[in-house]
Amino acid sequence: MVEIDTTRLRETFETYSSIGQTDNDGLHRLTLSEEDARVRDQFVSDLEQLGLEVRIDEIGNIFGRREGQSPDAAPVLVGSHLDSQPYGGRFDGQLGVLTALEALRTFEDEEIKHERPIEIVNWTNEEGSRFKPALMGSGTFVGEFSVDKTLAETDADGVTVEEALEAIGYRGDESCEPREEIHSYLELHVEQGPILEDNEVAVGIVDGIYGMAWLEATVHGESDHAGPSPVYSRQDALVAAADVVLNVRRLSSRVADDVVTTVGELEVGPGSINVVPSSAEFTVDVRSYDDDAVAELVSCVENELDAACARENTTYDLEEIWRITHTEFSSVVRESALEAANVLNIPHQQMIGGAGHDASYLNEITDAGMLFVPSVDGKTHNEAEYTEWSDVIGGAKVFTETMRRLAS
Repeated sequence: MVEIDTTRLRETFETYSSIGQTDNDGLHRLTLSEEDARVRDQFVSDLEQLGLEVRIDEIGNIFGRREGQSPDAAPVLVGSHLDSQPYGGRFDGQLGVLTALEALRTFEDEEIKHERPIEIVNWTNEEGSRFKPALMGSGTFVGEFSVDKTLAETDADGVTVEEALEAIGYRGDESCEPREEIHSYLELHVEQGPILEDNEVAVGIVDGIYGMAWLEATVHGESDHAGPSPVYSRQDALVAAADVVLNVRRLSSRVADDVVTTVGELEVGPGSINVVPSSAEFTVDVRSYDDDAVAELVSCVENELDAACARENTTYDLEEIWRITHTEFSSVVRESALEAANVLNIPHQQMIGGAGHDASYLNEITDAGMLFVPSVDGKTHNEAEYTEWSDVIGGAKVFTETMRRLAS
């Protein structure tokens, strides 16, 4: 058994958490921001201190390689992401990177030999909060998105990914693609839900991940004065959009038991208290483990827009900006994780995850798998996100032993 340094892991976690830390002990570290640059500098420094071969690809994914006894063997890839949601939590993504870092530090301390090389990775723009789509770094790496398209994506201020990478000095020279066959991929993440805590289980071994679609809708009306214009004559874009938003919420669980639907962004124009809104732009997120249910939900959203805009004499545009099918993870990684949890006698269960993760895309090119640790009260994507430290340690132990088994 490999014994991790729990004190060091916690100290490292606190060091990283101070970069972009909010007043409410959360994390505001958007992709390719100044805070992201600082945490990347810290990560690269830590990799170099371990004597790892560090490389950065053309969209900013960072890799650190520890050679195995068989350098030509396909490597085991481990890691997650260091970017955060706007005013998000400290555990989402970051914990996976730092758990992998501690596992490699432990291997170095104990001079553990392994056959396969092990590579740790920080993926660029997993969150999709500054630049869309989410999972950008891993999606480009596996060929789901072209490099040119990724570099040309813009944020709300019109800054491209390429410009942001150049600004912080993290547009690397390596091609964003696998340079060799990858044996397996392992990622630890907070659950972002209540199941593990409710069941009093320390570790979730993930069988699969929901499929999902992201939509952007724009309702077009006509501006008018809020006083003289009669209600019956108005083309109020916000009223039509509001009807759709409410009905999107009601679609949850209608098509399938696990369906969830969310409107997370809404922008109204021209944005004056005494002007009838002429435009309303909003996003829709639909998810299910059933890909057919996701497709049906997209059609339902379009039907809701048809009906609402007909009532309010408005028009709309609807664009599907991202879709990913559900993921069924590899039995190779899952069985290694189950063996590790059993040997360590750490309470665990198998489960399905509702959030998107980089492992979903890695599963397209290799045997991928994930471990979850509990989220207190199921809270995530906000500053109150928290995982009990005893659960962090349990997850880190299972992760390290699973990594050892995969690399041996």
